[in-house]
Amino acid sequence: MRYYLIAGERSGDLHASNLIKSLKKEDDKAEFRFLGGEMMQSAGGEMYRHYKDISLMGFWEVLSNLATISKNLKSCKADLIEYNPDVLILVDFSGFNLRVAAAAKKAGIKVYYYISPKIWAWNQSRAHKIKRLVDKMFVIIPFEKEFYKKFDFEVDYVGNPVFDAIHEFVPNPSFKADNQLDEREIIAVLPGSRQQEVVQMLHYMVNVVPVFRKYQFVVAAVSNLSEEYYEMFNRDKDLKIIYEQPYDILANAKAAIVTSGTATLETALFGVPQVVCYKTSGFTYLIVKALIKVKFISLVNLIVDKQVVKELIQDDFIPRNLVDELTKITEKPDFIKTQKEGYAELQALIGGVGASDTTAKLIVKYLKESDN
Repeated sequence: MRYYLIAGERSGDLHASNLIKSLKKEDDKAEFRFLGGEMMQSAGGEMYRHYKDISLMGFWEVLSNLATISKNLKSCKADLIEYNPDVLILVDFSGFNLRVAAAAKKAGIKVYYYISPKIWAWNQSRAHKIKRLVDKMFVIIPFEKEFYKKFDFEVDYVGNPVFDAIHEFVPNPSFKADNQLDEREIIAVLPGSRQQEVVQMLHYMVNVVPVFRKYQFVVAAVSNLSEEYYEMFNRDKDLKIIYEQPYDILANAKAAIVTSGTATLETALFGVPQVVCYKTSGFTYLIVKALIKVKFISLVNLIVDKQVVKELIQDDFIPRNLVDELTKITEKPDFIKTQKEGYAELQALIGGVGASDTTAKLIVKYLKESDN
C-alpha cells in the first residue's frame, strides 16, 4: 500500500519515523511519501518537503505569514492528490494538517490521524471537524479516548510513542569525553526545536548559569536551526552546546530546564527533575490565555492531573523564579523525591512500549477491512 505522512515538527518526525519502520513490518509492499524530516527520511521513503519550511507557531506568527502558509498548503494538497495514496496519515500539527485532511476527504483519500491535536486544551469544538474529516484516530494520551467519546467519536488509544523512542535509545558510554565535558553534574537545557521557541526561550534559560557554577549546563541543540544563534551563547565556560544528542544529555543530567512540549514527557521518563518554561509573543499569549481550557501546559502535569513539575509561564518565566525552582530540584531532596513519585504515577498511567507497532497493526488492519 501507499502511505502519505505529514509531520510538521521534530517530535512528529521522530514518531512518524518509528511508525514507518513498524508499517514496513506489517506491510512488505509499503511505499511512503511524506512531508517531514531527516528521521523519516532515514526510515525510508520519498521526502516531498522538509517540515522546517512550513513550521510556524503562535497567532501573530501565523497571521504575519498567511500568504506563505496558503502557498505551502496549496502545494502540499496538489502533491498529495498527485501521489494518490491508499491513506493519508497525519501526525499532530493540526492547523496545517486539518486543511490537508479536507482536501484528502474531497478527493476520496482515507484520512488517519496519529497523535491527536491537543484540542482538549482549547477550541474543543474542533472535535466535530475532526470527526467529519478523519476516518481513524490513534491517540497517545489516556484521557483523549474519553474526551472524544463526548463527541461520539470512537478512537484507539495506542500507548505513547515516547516510550518507543526511549526504549530504542542506547546510551553513549563515552558521552562526556566525546563532548569535552568535565566530571561535574549536568543541568540539561532543552529550549525546543522550532526557531521561534529557541529565540524566545534560550536567552532566559541560560541567564541562570552564573548562579550554579558547581554544575555544567548543556544545551540540547538541533541541527535544523542556525548554529550562529546557538553560538551566541557559547561564551561561558560552564555552558556547552551539543547537537542532536538530547537523550544522551538527559541520561547524564542531574536536572533540566525544559520548554513545554514533548520534551517534558521525555525528561520525566528519564527520571530527571525538571522546571517547565514557556514564553511566546504578548499577542499570542493574550489569545491563548483567553481560550485555554486546561489547568496546566506540560504533558506531565496534564496526564497526572496535578502539579508534578513547576511551570513558569510568560511573565513568571524570569531568572529569579528559575533560580528558585532549579535550586529546589538540584539541592532539596524532598522536592526531588516528590517529583520522582509523580513521574512514577505518570508511567503507570501511560503504559509501556509498543505504540508504533500497535498503531501500524491497526492501520493495516483497518485498510484491509475497508478494501473488503
